[in-house]
Amino acid sequence: MRRFFKSFGYAFSGIAYAFKTQLNFKLHIIALLLVVAAGWYLEVTTQESLWLIMAVGIVFITELVNTAIEVLVDFVSPSHHEKAKIVKDVSASAVLFAAFIALIIGMIIFIPKIFYAA
Repeated sequence: MRRFFKSFGYAFSGIAYAFKTQLNFKLHIIALLLVVAAGWYLEVTTQESLWLIMAVGIVFITELVNTAIEVLVDFVSPSHHEKAKIVKDVSASAVLFAAFIALIIGMIIFIPKIFYAA
């Protein structure tokens, strides 16, 4: 059981590392706070909340995986190597794609509430 609870510590350590070292992770935290505030203020439905949670979750998951990949690539290839660059670029593009999809989901949910809820 102790091993199980230690695994949570490792996971939170990873989140803390991402927060301390990754500017985009901090920006995603700010976006999350804005989404939560907008969702509360605009009274999103349960179904809309689920879509927002899924979108935000996927962005954070891809950001954390991207961070892990970048650290691993830097470890195995400390000097510049074209293949290492490609791995890091593709990993970063996954985060960009996830964030873009999250933005679209947010726009589909929030734009009608902002412009037609008067």
